[in-house]
Amino acid sequence: MAGYKRYHKEDTVSYALGITVTFELLRFKTEYVNKVYVHSAMKQGDTLDKITAICKEAGIGIVYTDKIFNVLSQKENCYIIGEFRKFHCIMDCKRPHIVLVNPSNSGNMGTIIRTALGFGLNQIAIIRPAADIFDPKVVRASMGALFSTAFEYFGSFSGYQEANGSREIYPFMLNAETSLHDLRPEGQFSLVFGNEATGLPEEFADIGTPVIIPHLKGIDSLNLPVAAGIAMYEATKAAF
Repeated sequence: MAGYKRYHKEDTVSYALGITVTFELLRFKTEYVNKVYVHSAMKQGDTLDKITAICKEAGIGIVYTDKIFNVLSQKENCYIIGEFRKFHCIMDCKRPHIVLVNPSNSGNMGTIIRTALGFGLNQIAIIRPAADIFDPKVVRASMGALFSTAFEYFGSFSGYQEANGSREIYPFMLNAETSLHDLRPEGQFSLVFGNEATGLPEEFADIGTPVIIPHLKGIDSLNLPVAAGIAMYEATKAAF
C-alpha cells in the first residue's frame, strides 16, 4: 500500500487501533496525536461526531481512507485509527510499581497495563530485553490504558533499583516461601514479574521478599496476566 507501512519499533509514531483506544488517546495524549484515520465502513452518528469535534477543537486532521486499515489491522471491526508520536514518561518513585522483567508477549503486556490501571498501579517499569510498549498490539490490548500510564525501560533490575531508591520488593516466584495470602505491603512497594515462559531468574530469590501464588497441582503455573492480576488485587484490596 503506497504511502502506508507496517509498524516497526524504530518508527517515531505508533497507532491506536479501534474506536475505544483512539478515544483514550485523544482524551489523555491529545498533544501527541498527528491525525485520525476513518474507514469507509464507519457509520455516521454520535461516535463519529464526537471524534470529529475533538479533532476539530484540537486542530487534528481527519483522513478518510481504507488503505491504512488494510496495512495495520486485520480486525474487521476496526474503523478508526489514531496516529500518535511516541512520548517519554518518568515514573513516580513515591508510588507503587509493577516491574516486568523481560516481557516478550505484546498482548500480555497490554493486558497487564490495563489491569494495573484498574488497581491504581499505573507505574510500570520494564527490564530489557523486552517487548516494545508502543507496538500497536500492546496499545490495543491495553484498551488505551497505556495513555494513562507512566512507564520507563531499564537495562537491568539493579538499574531500576538505583533509580528508585529503597522500596519493598516482592518478586513472584514458584519456589518462594511467602504466600500471597501473607502479602502486606506497607510502604513504597514493587511487584516484580518474570518472563511468560521462564519466570524470574533464580537470583531474584535473594531480592526482597519472594512471593508465591498458591494454587492446586492440576496446573504447573498461572499465565502471566492472570498471576499479575491476582497479585495486584491482593496487594491493593485494603484500599477498596
